[in-house]
Amino acid sequence: MTVRVVLATRNAHKVVELRRILDDAGLDIELVGTDEFPDLPDVAETGSTFAANALLKAREVCAFTGLPAIADDSGLAVDALNGMPGIFSARWSGAHGNDRANLELLLGQLSDVAERRRGAAFHCAAAIALPDGDERVVEGTLEGVVIDAPRGTNGFGYDPIFVPVGGELTLAEIASDEKDAMSHRGRALRSLVPVMQDLLDGL
Repeated sequence: MTVRVVLATRNAHKVVELRRILDDAGLDIELVGTDEFPDLPDVAETGSTFAANALLKAREVCAFTGLPAIADDSGLAVDALNGMPGIFSARWSGAHGNDRANLELLLGQLSDVAERRRGAAFHCAAAIALPDGDERVVEGTLEGVVIDAPRGTNGFGYDPIFVPVGGELTLAEIASDEKDAMSHRGRALRSLVPVMQDLLDGL
């Protein structure tokens, strides 16, 4: 029997990405985004960790829809800034989702930081919550460095200033399918697949 699952996002690209991962894993799941539920209120991300925020969103969407729900939260942690912007990555400059302002502020804060101290990592937590109260969280990480000027156009957020360990290109210079395979978000969502299989088998 096909199980209907809600991904806590209105971003169609994220729905397509997870749908592709689920199809590759052979899971019989009908995945929908929250745009299917226009009355669903936005969930305030008040948690102190990526995992807490992901669980918060998954629980709220599950409670509202009565369906199993998946949510993720991610961001960039910079060593020289003691792990910031972290959970505040999307609103580092004050305005939520202003990628250019966030990126420029971060570069300004690192302007006097030596290259050897520019280590950073993208983190993503992905959570699933079921109507019976069962829930799980998995995490994915991509290590790298922050460079001093943006490069590339195939990305968003901090992608143009982040070079993964062992690479020379920024995430914004890498083809989408290659980025999906290595990204923190892709790793977290793929780790969620066996967890989902285990939980949904009981429904």
